[in-house]
Amino acid sequence: MSEPEEELQGEQGDGTKRKKKKKKEKRGGKKEEKERREEEGSQQVEEEEEQRECIMLRGIFKLGKKSHDVLLTRTRLTWTPITPETPTAEPCALQPGVMLLQDVFAVKVKRRRAASQQTGGPVLGVALFCCRRRGMRMEDDTLHLNNASAEHTNTWYNTLKELLSGFTSRPRYLKVFINPSSHKKEAVHIYRDFVAPLFKMADVRTDITVTERKGHALSVMKECKLDEFDGVVCVGGDGSVAELCHAMVLRAQLDADSPEKPVKPVLPLGIIPAGSTDVISCSVHGVRDPVTAALHIILGHLQQVDMCSFSSLGQLVRFGFTAMFGFGGRSLARAEKKRWMPSSRRREYALVKSLARLRPEDCQLSFLPAKKSNKDLLDQDQDQDPESEGEESWTTNQGLYLSISIMSIPCLSPHAPQGLAPNTRLANGSAALIAVGNTTRSEFIKHLKRYSSSSGQFNFSFVETHDVSAVRIRPRSLTGWSREEDEEAVEEEEEEEESEGESKTSAIFQSEGATFPWNIDGELVEISNEVLIRVHPQLITLYGEEVDEAESAVSCSCI
Repeated sequence: MSEPEEELQGEQGDGTKRKKKKKKEKRGGKKEEKERREEEGSQQVEEEEEQRECIMLRGIFKLGKKSHDVLLTRTRLTWTPITPETPTAEPCALQPGVMLLQDVFAVKVKRRRAASQQTGGPVLGVALFCCRRRGMRMEDDTLHLNNASAEHTNTWYNTLKELLSGFTSRPRYLKVFINPSSHKKEAVHIYRDFVAPLFKMADVRTDITVTERKGHALSVMKECKLDEFDGVVCVGGDGSVAELCHAMVLRAQLDADSPEKPVKPVLPLGIIPAGSTDVISCSVHGVRDPVTAALHIILGHLQQVDMCSFSSLGQLVRFGFTAMFGFGGRSLARAEKKRWMPSSRRREYALVKSLARLRPEDCQLSFLPAKKSNKDLLDQDQDQDPESEGEESWTTNQGLYLSISIMSIPCLSPHAPQGLAPNTRLANGSAALIAVGNTTRSEFIKHLKRYSSSSGQFNFSFVETHDVSAVRIRPRSLTGWSREEDEEAVEEEEEEEESEGESKTSAIFQSEGATFPWNIDGELVEISNEVLIRVHPQLITLYGEEVDEAESAVSCSCI
């Protein structure tokens, strides 16, 4: 190789090295810039945390009989016992007590008063009312900070009140509906003894309506001035809750002048369980406990929840969370004929009777699979007509089904601790479709009994489950054997009632035209045509927190 060639090759090599060096320096600069930004971001987060945790007040209070050094920041209260030094001049290391302000719902000044004295009295200190968690249950508790200095106490009281007022999701004025007929007619007693004292302690004002008939809450909601309230509360069972949820969505449509499309209500709904099953309450609280439900409301714990719309021939039937066709609908229809029975006995009677006369429904089942990505589902037009997806997107089956259930919430309850639909969540934008095909009575009972255990209720060849965004159920005309069987069953029940001295009740099915019983949120709805169910993601806000499992299991003796 000649010298000019060697020089040229050397120059090219040096140029390549310089380019690589520049690229390396550039990458190094970007890396350093990224690290610098991350460091600045972490510093900013630390500064914000320090600012939040800066000590606002420090003072001496007695907790019980011991003096404590009490510190107050924007997020928490800590107290450490004051102990004398040991003979070796080494202070004792004691674990401080901690209380998060997010768990405090009220603060009051303590005073010593005579029995006949209503106001005034010497100051004793400050009382903080808070909630303590016991698993999924929440219990109210009180922390007493004792100090006889009026100035010191008032400073702490005013500061604590100011910090608590910063929790903007906490309600101050609630519209309360109480269904006095729920379950054992204990709703008024439950509200008066367990809920009202907590609302009063938290300075939550209420406007109460005791419903007198079915549909009363709906009529009140249509005319009520909702802009005065921070939330709505229902004291009752699943039927009362479903009626109020339906009323709130309809009212939101009315206010938005949008009769065709579902509109999300502005106000959240709180549920105080007072029914026989309370699956909606269990799904957002985990327990059937009025104190837990009341504390979720007071502390402003909010949960977005999916809802479904049920329509037939283009006409809205109602909004709700769950629907059962077939076995679930027929069981409820039989239970409604025995309203004179106690609720637990009525349910067991209807379950046994429906199992004894187990019959499949011949129908066409179509469903639209849910989007795999929850983000994609929420980003799409929630009110898009399922028909616009095209028939090729629907999956359609024709056959005999013992039971078809559509559930947009997991439906937790003591009878089914992991829920009737354990694979769905409160706000995943889809519903669980559980279709039970025709099978023997013994196999169907095995399927039902596994709901009370941990799993395995869907591990049958005749059970299929799908995550769906829409479902269409089109029953065949009841002009064949199924119509005759149902009329025969009704006649036999009426004959039994006459022999027992009971008054006759109207038949489940209308005399003119065939109707099918649906169980929609525990309410019997008779529909004669096909039904379209659509899922509306996060359509309503409920007070509570999503849970994975109900507190305990209760076995059913009838199966």
